[in-house]
Amino acid sequence: MDLTAGGARVASVARSERAGLVPAGTVLAGSVISLIGLTWDIQWHGDVGPDTFFTLPHLFLYSGSAISGLASLVVVLMTTAARRAGRQVDASVGGRAINVFGKLFAAPAGYLVTGTGAAMFLLYGLWDQWWHGLYGFDAVIDSPPHIGLLLSITLSIIGTVMVFAAAREHRWGTLGVVGSLGVLIAFSTVTVLGLQQIDVDLVDVISVGIALLSVLLVSAGAGFWGRPGGAVRVAASLAVIQAITWWFSPWAAEAYASAVGLPMRDYIDGVPAMPAMMPMALLPIAAVLEAVYLLSRRGLSAGRVSVLAGGIGGFLVGASMPIQNVIVYGASHVEWALVFGTAAAGAVFGLLGGFAGWRFGGMLRLLAPAKGDDAHA
Repeated sequence: MDLTAGGARVASVARSERAGLVPAGTVLAGSVISLIGLTWDIQWHGDVGPDTFFTLPHLFLYSGSAISGLASLVVVLMTTAARRAGRQVDASVGGRAINVFGKLFAAPAGYLVTGTGAAMFLLYGLWDQWWHGLYGFDAVIDSPPHIGLLLSITLSIIGTVMVFAAAREHRWGTLGVVGSLGVLIAFSTVTVLGLQQIDVDLVDVISVGIALLSVLLVSAGAGFWGRPGGAVRVAASLAVIQAITWWFSPWAAEAYASAVGLPMRDYIDGVPAMPAMMPMALLPIAAVLEAVYLLSRRGLSAGRVSVLAGGIGGFLVGASMPIQNVIVYGASHVEWALVFGTAAAGAVFGLLGGFAGWRFGGMLRLLAPAKGDDAHA
């Protein structure tokens, strides 16, 4: 047994890593399962038809949120017990503990957000079940209970990002931030479908929403990483997710339909619905953003550079999405007026996304305990 200060510190870090990895990995697994369920469910709606409440894709959605919620609840209860027993609470496990309902509970910040999202999902799930019972089936993705469900899962994934950010002193913590930000971008491409009721001439509003959120989240990766490569890592994470789901969602819809004896529609186009909404050009666009971030090393403030990078990124994502849709869906020609209009709107919202994303990345860095405080609160 090593009783030196250095040995004690090594042992403390090892215990912290073991204590944090299991619950963090569990909430990330829940987020990934929810994402799988969503890609499957959207493909099912397009290739097979309306569904009922209890289908296998829906169960993936529900179980993913339940896994994240239960893991968060366990961490909150263990943190509360430790606080009441007078034991130190490791701030690298989900962030510093926050008092909830006075001092009834002590919840690490990341797990508090994840658990709140899971609890909201339960409420919206009950509403969705009532909706199914009233109307018999679902025909659209942007029904009121669906938007609530998507936003609640989004909140849970944000909490997952926070959980890993608090453990950035460990390699798995930084990798988890990159992976969970990729999951969040993938999920956000469906959430923005709630904007399709907005009709603006010569602007694809959904593509503008995708531009805003994708720029915001790759900028958050850059702000969190604090050195070159953060934006590219997040974009690469999305590219991996897009490649896997591009194969998975059509296959899963067809396999499940065959298993339950339902026919496929005879006019399906074979395009993976949700992966096709993810920006395919985000990885090279993130590389452009990385080049812009280098300007901050030449005397420009990081805040101004992040706004500039966001505007450029929003313009490029906004311009690429209408072209991507033409290529993927085999349209006869590109509507250049729509491309330029969407790019201009994307640039405007990208300015906001770049600034907010960089700030969000800096906030994520603050979740980790400062060096020298022994990683405890």
